[in-house]
Amino acid sequence: MAIAGLSLLAASFSALAADIPRPVYKGVRSVISYYNWTGFYLGANGGYGFGKSDWDLSAISIKPDGGMFGGTIGYNYQTGSIVWGIEGDIDWSDIKGSTACGGDTCEVKNTYLGTFRGRLGYAFDRFLPYITAGGAYGQIKANILTTGQSSSSSQFGWTAGGGLEYAFLGNWTLSQVPIRLLLISVGYL
Repeated sequence: MAIAGLSLLAASFSALAADIPRPVYKGVRSVISYYNWTGFYLGANGGYGFGKSDWDLSAISIKPDGGMFGGTIGYNYQTGSIVWGIEGDIDWSDIKGSTACGGDTCEVKNTYLGTFRGRLGYAFDRFLPYITAGGAYGQIKANILTTGQSSSSSQFGWTAGGGLEYAFLGNWTLSQVPIRLLLISVGYL
């Protein structure tokens, strides 16, 4: 009995400790790759602007409005879900308005508009809601058409706003409903 027990213990058996074969039920899991917002970007923009111009000379108020179109350049840096960025844009502008002023016609025109802003967003994979704020500049022209008096000045101001950006194809994004408030104060004429 003792010899039989000893020979049983001495015989080699195969062991499957770490190499236990496991059946695969649902296939191999893929790694989820989230969109990365870090990098430089260029783009085109367009919009509509409106405002109010108060004249001290003839005590009138003009409400100019019109379209604008231009380009944007910027850089984003993503840390976790937070996206930091800087951006600037320059736009051709056709924002203008006129009114009668003491037998003359007074006109206000904005021929170009630019902004330089910081941007802060929170990335939800391909969706990026953001807020933005910074400086603004533009050329404002004021004319009294019948007398030929005119004044032109490039003015600085501020801008703030927000929007939602969506990355729909690789490096292509679309910014939905970017809203910016802009204040440029002008004192002349």
